[in-house]
This record gives sequence, structure tokens and C-alpha cells, in this order.
Amino acid sequence: MIALSQMSGRRREAVFSFPGWEKIMTVRLPLPLLALSAAALLSPAASAQDLDSLATATEQVDSGMALARGQIAASDLPGALGTLERVLLAHPENVPPRLLYASLLCRLDDRQGAELELGLLAGKAVADADWTGVEAACGAVTRPAAPPTRRSRR
Repeated sequence: MIALSQMSGRRREAVFSFPGWEKIMTVRLPLPLLALSAAALLSPAASAQDLDSLATATEQVDSGMALARGQIAASDLPGALGTLERVLLAHPENVPPRLLYASLLCRLDDRQGAELELGLLAGKAVADADWTGVEAACGAVTRPAAPPTRRSRR
């Protein structure tokens, strides 16, 4: 059990002590993170089977994208971000998951992060349909430069 031992109003942080570990471990959390931490403690833990199925789904681009789209449809944007991060770890050069990831960042008001992700796509072909989704979420953004076309020698 984690005990809240003190709250500092001036620094706006909470101090947690772990019974039996007071001399070893004390955690200070800014109050905005306190709400997130409490939600994590109160939510039911994911089962090992759930975690295994999530790991399996994100090994392949198509299944990971389908899972992320389902999470988006269920308004679980942070969950979709996490799913796409796992897909991109396995397939960093794949364009559609990076575009969907960038569009989610815009929807979560992280335009700077979205622009950084889009910058990683310079020189890669971007399908018009995928780009439309980015523009819908981000508004006017610079489309990554297309790969150079090869000229045939005659």
C-alpha cells in the first residue's frame, strides 16, 4: 500500500512513501501527475494474456494499424499512440503508421511533435489518402518532399 505522507502547497507536489521502504524510496509527484498516477493505481491491471495479444498485434503493421484505428474509434487516443509507437519500433520506415501517429499528435495538441514525425518522412512516398488524414487533424502542414524520380537513360 502506498501512503500519501505530505502535500506541499507551495511546490504543488505530493510525497509518497512506501511502507517499510521509507528510508529507501520516496517519490515526489507534481500534482498534475498525481491524478494520472491515481487513475493508474485504481484501474484494473491488464492481464498477461491482454499484454501478449497487444504485443502480437503490434508486430505486424496491418494488425497494429487496425488496433490503433479501433482505439481511435473508442476515443482512446493515448492508447492508440502507444500502439502506433510499438508498431513504429518494429517498422520505423513504414509511412502509414507514422502519418497516423503524427495526426494523433495534432489531435492531442502536440503539433511540434507531429511536425517532427513528418520530418522523418522526407524523401518517402506519401499516399494522397494518408496525407488527407494528416491535414484533417493538423490543418495546413508542409507535406514531406517526395522521393526523387529516376530518369531512364537512353
